[in-house]
Amino acid sequence: MNNALNISSSPHARDKWTTAFIMRAVLVALLPATVVGVINYGLHALLVVLLSVVTAVLCEFVFDKLCHKPDTWKDGSAAVTGLLLALCLSPRVPLALPVLGSMFAILVVKCCFGGLGKNFINPALAARCFLLISFGSAMSSFAVVDGVTAATPVANLMAGQSVDVTKMFLGTTTGVIGSSALALLVGGLFLWVTGIIHGEICFSVLAMFTLVIGLFGGQGFNPAYLLAHISGGGVMMAAFFMATDYVTSPATPMGQLVYGMLIGLLGGVFRLFSGTADSFSYCVITGNLFVPLIDHYIISKPFAYRKRAKLGRDAGAGSPWYKRIPRPVYVLTAIAAIAGLALSGVYAMTKDTIADQQRAAQAASYMVVCPQADHFETVEAIDKAVENMNGGVYGSDFGRVTINEGYAAVDADGNPAGYAISVTTGDGFDGNVTLAVGLDAEGAVNGIAFTELHETPGMGMRVDEDAFKGQFAGKAVSRFTLNKAGGSTEDDQIDTVSGASTTSGAVVNAVNAALDFYNNVVKGGA
Repeated sequence: MNNALNISSSPHARDKWTTAFIMRAVLVALLPATVVGVINYGLHALLVVLLSVVTAVLCEFVFDKLCHKPDTWKDGSAAVTGLLLALCLSPRVPLALPVLGSMFAILVVKCCFGGLGKNFINPALAARCFLLISFGSAMSSFAVVDGVTAATPVANLMAGQSVDVTKMFLGTTTGVIGSSALALLVGGLFLWVTGIIHGEICFSVLAMFTLVIGLFGGQGFNPAYLLAHISGGGVMMAAFFMATDYVTSPATPMGQLVYGMLIGLLGGVFRLFSGTADSFSYCVITGNLFVPLIDHYIISKPFAYRKRAKLGRDAGAGSPWYKRIPRPVYVLTAIAAIAGLALSGVYAMTKDTIADQQRAAQAASYMVVCPQADHFETVEAIDKAVENMNGGVYGSDFGRVTINEGYAAVDADGNPAGYAISVTTGDGFDGNVTLAVGLDAEGAVNGIAFTELHETPGMGMRVDEDAFKGQFAGKAVSRFTLNKAGGSTEDDQIDTVSGASTTSGAVVNAVNAALDFYNNVVKGGA
């Protein structure tokens, strides 16, 4: 029988590249970042990588056998998912987390939606977000190469602290296992040069992200500042390995450009204005959700396309634009509108009560930091200075700190007893931190009290313990410094909370801003 004509249903393979070949190429591209991460962070990092990859492959193998499906684990896609997840994890995470994350990525995000080519978001990033939400404390514990617990460089950068750009680029500082921007860049360029990934996606992500940081980051297009942002926070990983996933990215070059710019825009906005500096995972997942809409409206011009002929045979082409929008868009818009109205209504009904509670908490905090006070009085110089700042950042050396208000403390005999100053820092690990700083009549710090603190339990929340905040009490200094090594003996040194240097540094900056405000505005205007 002549088999020259082999008739089969679509899709028809027209390329020598198979799924297995592409996945092996991605594994090779990820190898430099993996090697650098293991060398820098040691045996525990290697165990995280091995457990994540092995669990991912085993989960897909077991699923294929139980559901009587082809052995898709052999194509290497599960191994890529496991390795990508591992490189996005801290080298300090408990070994149970890469196992749970890989199981979620393969069984829930991939297999339950039909397997390779059917998942609607990137499995590795979905698993990382799942772990961040479920095990926030363990996922946010990082260590530098020498084992000292610290925050990520991007968190320090957003807190107004200096960072070593060279170490960030090489991946020899605090971060996830796959934090080497140089290694990721080498692997990403290898995939781009070989044509495995689309340059429209990766370069549009980087370009738009750089543009947003340059325009709104506060330091213009300073090369060192931009490179620090690009080298940290998972930007390189997202641009070259996560956003370029075939399944969850658009099909057309123009759609890929729009998709990449959307991710870069979200990345810049989240980096500068959200409470979490390392949030690129959410940006890529959000971009994944827009892919069906992008592919629906941005399509390639068919060969021999003629508009008149198309209109003649497509009855819906001449219909109004609102009839061509998919029904799910209307449904989701209606749900969002109803939810927004409901939330707005609840807020309108409770905002006065919330404001009263906040004022009561603020007043109570003033009594805590100024125990010698009988009551508090307004000071014209303070009110005028706060009004002139109009909610803006105070100074340039304290990060994102604002001065909320300040009062003079008066004792029962009517004598001055000090001052209470309320400050807010936007550089906390999980959002704003608001505290009252109490000063005695001589300008020494009585103490601090928090009125807004939403940090990680067991880590950042420990700044509210006496072991940390008690270090400020009774100190007559003009400025404090954060001591990450511990065991400080000087009055102007504050020992950091282990595993929460970002929150500790934010609090120290806030107290320093209050001291500076007292010395230059309150005392200077007296």
